[in-house]
Amino acid sequence: MAERDLVTEALEDLHCIGCGAVIQTADKDGVGYTPKSALEKGLETGELYCQRCFRLRHYNEIAAVNISDDEFLRLLTEVGNTNALVVNVIDIFDFNGSVIPGLHRFVAGNDVLLVGNKRDILPKSVKESKVRNWLRERAHEEGLRPVDVVLTSAYNRDDTLDLVDEIENYREGRDVYVVGVTNVGKSTLINAIIKNATGDSDVITTSRFPGTTLDKIEIPLDDGSFIIDTPGIIHRHQMAHFIGPEDLKLVSPKKEIKPKTYQLNAGQTLFMGGLARFDFIKGDKQGFTGFFDNHLMIHRTKLEKADEFYVKHKGSLLVPPREDDMETFPKLVRKEFAIKGKSDIVFSGLGWIRVAKPAIIAAWVPEGVDVVVRKSLI
Repeated sequence: MAERDLVTEALEDLHCIGCGAVIQTADKDGVGYTPKSALEKGLETGELYCQRCFRLRHYNEIAAVNISDDEFLRLLTEVGNTNALVVNVIDIFDFNGSVIPGLHRFVAGNDVLLVGNKRDILPKSVKESKVRNWLRERAHEEGLRPVDVVLTSAYNRDDTLDLVDEIENYREGRDVYVVGVTNVGKSTLINAIIKNATGDSDVITTSRFPGTTLDKIEIPLDDGSFIIDTPGIIHRHQMAHFIGPEDLKLVSPKKEIKPKTYQLNAGQTLFMGGLARFDFIKGDKQGFTGFFDNHLMIHRTKLEKADEFYVKHKGSLLVPPREDDMETFPKLVRKEFAIKGKSDIVFSGLGWIRVAKPAIIAAWVPEGVDVVVRKSLI
């Protein structure tokens, strides 16, 4: 035990020989993380790598890493001072939670290719042209003027090859910076691009990446330029930050969503687990179609009893969040909308409900999470 304590005390003097990060054993998602067992082995052999570099070296896998806001701003400033193509990866289901605030100011005059990831989860009935148009509109509201909007999936070979073609078309011999917040699938997409474009799952090796550093990974291209994978910045208003790891699949679906329609009268409420709530306040009886992960439990109750129902059942019947997460789970905040035409009520990072006819509705989400109304995608 004494030997282990000495190791712990000496961590601040230990650095990864791959990227230079200070070794730490506490934060699995942080820079320099190394499991204690690997730390001890590395000290014995003299080859001490952080987990990120170890995966890169032995499994040819780029692992996500998170950095502070200040570090990320420094990196974005570096992007703005270079002549490059910026590939901004966002989550189709969570534009508001995956947008990088002020990105348009940092990229300066560089071209931006907006990539909507997780296309494979969209129901086949959704028109992708409408999704692209919506993403472009939302990007414009954020001050971005992307040269193009591409929908893709890291799990579809054709998608990743098409994305490579798009990048090649727009980069014009320049370096490519891939940027995005956490939980958008950026590193998975980068790995898929490399594997599928080359046909070689062993393309990522430490010898190929002499410039690998703490804050980015440079992937060499044939003409001497690089695709530069940057760390993800944490967006603190993502739904994913409010639930435990066992429930993350409910806010990051892996399979195509199967829509479910609920016939409601005015004065009825739908609970999406304990994460969100939909109130039908006024209007003619109609069907409301939910587009959420197939395993998310939807509960119907009377609007007049909804507050009491939530207090009584949150953390038990209404999950997630689970009982252990309730202390840190934000209160639900109400936002009311008057819907005049066919619209989607988008619960950022969770999914959406289609409203087919005029209605007064209210949407409840954790404080800090966004709700937006858009023209229906179907």
